Amino acid sequence: MIFQDLRQRLHGISGVPVTAYDEQGEVNTRSTAEVYARVAKAGIHNIVAAGNTGEFYALTPDEILKVYEAALKGVDAQAPVTAAIGRSQREAIAMARAAKSLGASAVMSHQPVDPFAAPQCEIDYFCGLAEASELPLIAYVRSVGYSVDDLVRLAEHPNIVAIKFAITDVMLLSRAIGASDPKGALYVCGLAESWAPAFAAVGAKGFTSGLVNVAPSFSLEVSAALSAGDFERARKVVAMIEPFERMRTKFRNGANVTVVKEAVELLGLKVGPVRAPGLARLSTADRAELEAMLESWNLAKAA
Repeated sequence: MIFQDLRQRLHGISGVPVTAYDEQGEVNTRSTAEVYARVAKAGIHNIVAAGNTGEFYALTPDEILKVYEAALKGVDAQAPVTAAIGRSQREAIAMARAAKSLGASAVMSHQPVDPFAAPQCEIDYFCGLAEASELPLIAYVRSVGYSVDDLVRLAEHPNIVAIKFAITDVMLLSRAIGASDPKGALYVCGLAESWAPAFAAVGAKGFTSGLVNVAPSFSLEVSAALSAGDFERARKVVAMIEPFERMRTKFRNGANVTVVKEAVELLGLKVGPVRAPGLARLSTADRAELEAMLESWNLAKAA
């Protein structure tokens, strides 16, 4: 995919599908491909393979490649597939090369999880991956401590197409966007629909979403509203999905993927529990609340 075409896609929604497991806890490539096919069919603009909602850090490197393959099969060229990469820089480079060989359109580097990572060296990590990758890179920024200059350095790299900004420091985001070349990397909201209006107000474009696994029409409505500058309409949708997103934040975000996977199962597709250290299953009370929520959204169980 041409760099500028991908950049335009990132103005929309970057959906992150879940990874399905079979009864033995192994990656179920057939069901995983079906999840990706559903998201692609809904019209999501960019689809991320093995992102956080896909349990990247709970997968082995070999399993991550299986998810790439399932994603590409399920999406079937209906949208660009961005392959998530990460861990050590050497592992991430190997993943980027594999993603290229399989036919992905771009790569997204997860935030380094090393507890001793220095902010400026995390920028070096991202830039090193961008240098080594033959595919455009999206840098996933999650930790605090970055300066405006750090973010501008990322935004100016010629092979970094976007910065997935997943920090609640909207003032830092605003200053970084103002200091960056508008022709450089996009700043994308990495905190999903709930934060998208606030991020859009300071100049970010597009947003990421796990909700697309369950109710992609709501995500698309938020995207369309923000593209039209209709913040009131976007806020109404965000208010409607707030209970779902709030449930995902339980246990210090430990239920984030769990809520999505259980919702997918309530809609008729078996995807299995979340792997440790995520919350495996919801409590009976939370599951009942989730089921009532989906019913109130008039979501039909898949045939």
